[in-house]
Amino acid sequence: MPLKTLIRALVLLIWLPVAALAQDMTVFEVETLNQGLPPAPEDLDRTTPQSSMEALFELVETGERETAAHLLDLTGIPPSEQVRRGARLAADLVEVLDRTAIINWTALLERPDALDANASSESAVAGQPQRSILIDVVELDERAVAIRLNRLKPKNGDPVWVFSRQTVDNIPALHALYGPTRFEEEMPETWREQAFWGLRWWELVAFPAMLALVGVVGWIVGRLQDKIAQRAERRTTRDVLCATRMPIILAACSGLTAVLSHSLFMFSGRINTVLTPLIALGFTAAALIFVLNGVDAVLNRIVPFDDDTLSDPRMEQRRNIATRIAAWRRVLIVAIVLIGGFIVLREAQLFGSLGLSVLASAGALTLLIGFAARHILGNILASLQIAMNRSAKIGDKLEYRGHIVTVERINFTYVQLLDWTGVRLVVPVSEFVAEPFENWTMRTPSMVRVIKVRLAHDAEVQPLREAFFEIIAEQDEDEVQPPEESYVMVADQDVFGQEVWFCLACARADTAWTMSCVVREALLEKARQRAAEGYAVFPQVNPAEAA
Repeated sequence: MPLKTLIRALVLLIWLPVAALAQDMTVFEVETLNQGLPPAPEDLDRTTPQSSMEALFELVETGERETAAHLLDLTGIPPSEQVRRGARLAADLVEVLDRTAIINWTALLERPDALDANASSESAVAGQPQRSILIDVVELDERAVAIRLNRLKPKNGDPVWVFSRQTVDNIPALHALYGPTRFEEEMPETWREQAFWGLRWWELVAFPAMLALVGVVGWIVGRLQDKIAQRAERRTTRDVLCATRMPIILAACSGLTAVLSHSLFMFSGRINTVLTPLIALGFTAAALIFVLNGVDAVLNRIVPFDDDTLSDPRMEQRRNIATRIAAWRRVLIVAIVLIGGFIVLREAQLFGSLGLSVLASAGALTLLIGFAARHILGNILASLQIAMNRSAKIGDKLEYRGHIVTVERINFTYVQLLDWTGVRLVVPVSEFVAEPFENWTMRTPSMVRVIKVRLAHDAEVQPLREAFFEIIAEQDEDEVQPPEESYVMVADQDVFGQEVWFCLACARADTAWTMSCVVREALLEKARQRAAEGYAVFPQVNPAEAA
């Protein structure tokens, strides 16, 4: 390598770090700034982010729009047009900021270098000077655009805080989307003046009027659906109208609010900050209720809860379908809640408006929510577990904690059981899956019911055995199995007598308990007849001895 080339390389390696150090990282250096504007007034304070923001609002409010143009980076505009267009852009920017965001004035520091000495150590800009500050992020044509203040230093001037060139380029499109509507422009000038709390006089009237109109429309929609449901002849039509009544009301109210607040009225940021997430919440609630009511209507058509027919062996496929539908219902609810919650938080932008750091608090917030909802989350997972392993399906006949019940509902946090007496048991899902229970309709519908009878030591079992099989032969063939499937055994004995088990083979689990009661009554009647004839049947003991 020639000596001259080596020297040049060494000089370049030394000069690059020095040049980087010489570059002032607290400003954006530019050749000129707004050369098409007249010199900025000496009393115009642009030294800090807060002073620049305050000056913009004050100058536009007092009508000094040409002076307010000095607070914008007009580099992208020809110098000959900067005076005319700069004044208009400054006024339009104020309207956009006023209608789309609540400015966090605490983030606009009263320091030229925008260094926040009180920032948390976890903050990315803690203890560092800034040369660009994000004011807000606004949706524009399905994309997010940033509104920023930049610290620029002209070649022969002092550093100043002005709105960035990219922000200025987006002002016309933002104003067309978020600026005053034609309806508002037709209002008298006095109505468009500031009233209090950043609101205009027309907003104080239009906002309550809009809410009243939305409420009336919702009432009318509900009444119309009631009238149509009353005149509907088919049950399916009535079920559909009843299931969709509340979702349609919510969707109509939310849709009307969205149309009025984006076409007829364009409210200030303080109202939009609350109104926008409420609209998203209304649509989310409509979707959630639609899923709940729709799936419940389908379940009510599939599952006949008014009798025991669902426990019939031939209804196994229907029980499976009902359980799957109920499981998908819970999955859809979780999906809608998660997606809807994300949309509501995204539309709200409350965290950014109030200057809260979601990322910094996400860990602690997750722990708090998890601790508070641990039982609910456990029940939800347990309900999904039941649906997956099918240990208990909707319509199954169970013996749970001494109760003979039918599974009516498997909800997120509880299982609804219908006792044979008509009483409904509500059991938390976590407790239901933690305890053993007898599923009488799982796999095989037939079952054996044991009728236990205490007889005296010298009582003859054979006559009662014959009577037992005679009683079985008299029963419906659809309710009991062939007689050879039933049997009688002396299962135990003690000082009081012998315990005889009359094992009744039932064909259907849903009616097995009732059938065993019928056979027990008839069997005891036969035993009493033998006792009346002088035969030894029942033990001769008093209640105290039995205890």
